[in-house]
Amino acid sequence: MSAINKVFIKLKEEGYGALIGYVMAGDPEPKYTPKIAEALIKGGIDILELGVPFSDPIADGPTIQAASTQALREGTTPKIVLEIAELIKRKHDAPIALMTYFNPVFRMGLEKFFTSAKNYLIDATIIPDLPLEESQDYRAAASAHGIDTIFLAAPSTSNERLKKIVDCSSGFLYLVSRFGVTGAKASMEDSTLNLVKRVLPFTSGRISLAVGFGVSKPEHVKRIIGVGADGVIVGSLFVDIIKKNRNNPDNMLIELESAARKLKDATRR
Repeated sequence: MSAINKVFIKLKEEGYGALIGYVMAGDPEPKYTPKIAEALIKGGIDILELGVPFSDPIADGPTIQAASTQALREGTTPKIVLEIAELIKRKHDAPIALMTYFNPVFRMGLEKFFTSAKNYLIDATIIPDLPLEESQDYRAAASAHGIDTIFLAAPSTSNERLKKIVDCSSGFLYLVSRFGVTGAKASMEDSTLNLVKRVLPFTSGRISLAVGFGVSKPEHVKRIIGVGADGVIVGSLFVDIIKKNRNNPDNMLIELESAARKLKDATRR
């Protein structure tokens, strides 16, 4: 059983949903990412989603695009991200899901990529621009190294395709809560809750369901967990805090821990 599956099982027994926190590795500088991860883990995140900066992040909104640009400006490479991940894992138990686009993986080669990912203690990978139909070799390489492959489902995903995505996913299914790109939102639409209800019959008893895109407030978390999701994914809120406090790292870490704690409290069922 994978580390991510163990987290979801443990949390369910304790009466909580999972809080998955996303940050862009290397933003504002690579040296801060382990400290940022530690603040979020202290605050209560259960799984860390670590972004690999990329020049054309098509699934990301302005907030995360800016973080990616900043990380690239600071010289953050995929190898540096893996080294950061290992530093975090050597100190903390939280599983790490590496979020990257396929180009860096393709350039490295699947075998080399997953060998490196395993050596640097990565637990899962998320590649939003890799079509399901072209993922067979990717999934086989990941499985051979004991790494979960997390796929995304969108509001427009048909029931037939949803079944296929569930079959190809491990760790958890990443449910995109709305159309568009990533970014914090002020309100949680009823359509998101209805989407969770529609998808649950396909994931129940098979794989954990985590909901992301636009989740940024405790009330969002409470409503999503309340309708049956196993976890939530929060990214832009944390990235915004990092950007706002770029010149005040001590305050940045305090705010990140505080924000994570409030969100984690809202995952109680």
